[in-house]
Parts: sequence; structure tokens; C-alpha cells
Amino acid sequence: MSLGRIVAWVGLVLGVAILLLQFWLAVSLRLSSGDNLLGALWYFFTFFTILTNGLVVLVYLSDLTPGAWLDWWRRPTTRAMVWGAITVVGVFYHVLLAGLWSPTGWSLLANNVLHYVAPTIYVVWWLAFQPHGSLSFRDIPAMTIYPFAYLAWAMLRGAIVGEYPYPILEANTLGYGQVAINCLIMVALFVAVFAIAVGLDKLLGRRQSASA
Repeated sequence: MSLGRIVAWVGLVLGVAILLLQFWLAVSLRLSSGDNLLGALWYFFTFFTILTNGLVVLVYLSDLTPGAWLDWWRRPTTRAMVWGAITVVGVFYHVLLAGLWSPTGWSLLANNVLHYVAPTIYVVWWLAFQPHGSLSFRDIPAMTIYPFAYLAWAMLRGAIVGEYPYPILEANTLGYGQVAINCLIMVALFVAVFAIAVGLDKLLGRRQSASA
């Protein structure tokens, strides 16, 4: 078994395990606070961190199994988009969210794996073990569909239940004008990170061609 497949297996197993752990922690907390199961599930799947770690798991699965239903996850554009998204997960959490709470126990473990360990494994795996050289800067608009769709989803849920997954989206306290500015900043960050992904792909593609 190649080193790349070993890393993919580690990432897959770790990703599934930590998502299950976080699911149990989040749903248990919501149910104990009086929420119902549907509301707890709705809450769980509002977090960009959870959704993006789920996408990472699907990419690994597509690399390790031959199922045709996973073909979209094998596309270079998809895998680069996930690389950019999981990179933003780690950076955004470390810069803006890490100082807002102090998890302990199982929550600390889940938090660190979701925001640091899993992103690092995927970032390294994509850089070191994927074929490169097929991406174009014209692919960036397609990559931004995911963060745009996420922001729309998070704001729609927030408008309905009055609860938002991240402080920068809290329209009930910040107002929609400030939230719109925050969203534009986040979109600009995603575009920048996706551009970095394309640039790295081009650079690594040239190196792979030279060493072939």
C-alpha cells in the first residue's frame, strides 16, 4: 500500500470517528437543554467546520473506493475546493474563535481534531499525494459555490430560529449591514485561498512533469 493511501485511510478513519464524537456531544447537549432531535440535527449541520470535515471524508472515500457515485469527489477542482475550505476552517478558528471558549475533555479532543489535526492531514495529503497541474484560475468561481451556499444556508436558518453558528453572522446583534460586510470579507478570503490552491497546483504540476 502506498504512503498516500495510508494517509488517506488515516484521514478517513479519523474523520469519521471525530465527526461521530462531535455529533454525540452536540446532539446530547442540545437535547439536555430542551431542544428536540430535529432541532439538534439542524443545529449540528449548520457549522461550516462539520460540513467541510464531512467533505474531506468523502474525498478520502472516493480515493480509496471505486464507486462511480463518488466520481465528483475525484475531480481535481473538487479536491482543491475542499483543500481551500478546510484551510479556511483551521485559519478562521485559530484567529477568530479559539479565544472565545475553553473546551475540556472530549470536547477539547473533538475541537482540536476538527480544527487542527484533520485539516493538516488533508492539506498535506492534497499537496504531497495528488496529481497536479490541471487547475486553472477560471475554476475559482465554481469553487466559491460551496461557501456561498453555506452562507445562504446559515443565514436562512438564523433568520428562522434566531441563532447563528458564528459570531460574524449574528444579524440579530450586529445587524444585516455589518453581517453583509463580514460575508464579503469571508468570500474574499475564500477566493484568495482558492487562488493559492490553483497556484500551488500549477507549481506542483510543473515539478511533477519535470520529475516524470
